[in-house]
Amino acid sequence: MAANSALTDEKFQELEQYIDAMPTTKGELIRVLHKAQDIFGYLPEEVQKFVGKKLKISTAKVFGVVTFYSYFTMTPKGEFNISICMGTACYVRGAEDVLNELKKELDIEVGETTPDGKFSLQSLRCVGACGLAPVVMVEDKVYGRVTPDMVKDILAEYK
Repeated sequence: MAANSALTDEKFQELEQYIDAMPTTKGELIRVLHKAQDIFGYLPEEVQKFVGKKLKISTAKVFGVVTFYSYFTMTPKGEFNISICMGTACYVRGAEDVLNELKKELDIEVGETTPDGKFSLQSLRCVGACGLAPVVMVEDKVYGRVTPDMVKDILAEYK
């Protein structure tokens, strides 16, 4: 594998050591997938096959869990993950317009990552900050009462 690849031997070794240190692997698929995503940043097919082999379960079962839970992703995330709340309060206060501006500025769709690997864009159902609607989060930083005009300035903080 290429040295700059997210799928380095060191990362597979780290995951293997984590799994091998578990007292039992029975019923631990989700915990192992969380650790794998922490290590690799996402769960591509190679990682899912590795997890299945180590836990002695089918790749199909691993894939089923990965695709069922929205926390897991099979595509690499950007350096900065941008989430926009599309819950009712945010939606009625203009979240769709903010989302459209984010998509325009980043030139990506929801669920995608910019070609330079800098930003990922996702939408959420509710972040629990309804009084600040519409809400945008960049990693753990919350931006409230966001308007489309604020998008460029928010993005500029991370460039």
